[in-house]
Amino acid sequence: MTSAGEKWTEAYIEAWRSNDPEQIGALFAVDARYLTSPDAEPRVGREAIVAGWLDDLDDPGTWSFEWWIVREDADFVAVEGRTKYPSERDYLNLWIVRLDAEGRATEFTEWFMPRSHED
Repeated sequence: MTSAGEKWTEAYIEAWRSNDPEQIGALFAVDARYLTSPDAEPRVGREAIVAGWLDDLDDPGTWSFEWWIVREDADFVAVEGRTKYPSERDYLNLWIVRLDAEGRATEFTEWFMPRSHED
């Protein structure tokens, strides 16, 4: 059985591939907070999250992402991953996601650490 965290992460990756505003918006609660790093100014609200995503998007086919759930509780999900940009470098990722009862993120915080291709 697929968990809420797995469903959300799979939907996030699909939105990342498509950059479709409706898919992006469907991931987040109306008043969600999205932090691109733990100390970043959050994007607050679905509209601001979608706009920020589209301002800073990755083109389809320019990256790959491997991931797994580190921990999941009722409304808390920790996702570890690795993003590979063949033309740039790789990043190790940690996502902390808080979900509401409908499976939408109320808060999303990401950490990404550069890693050389040789690692």
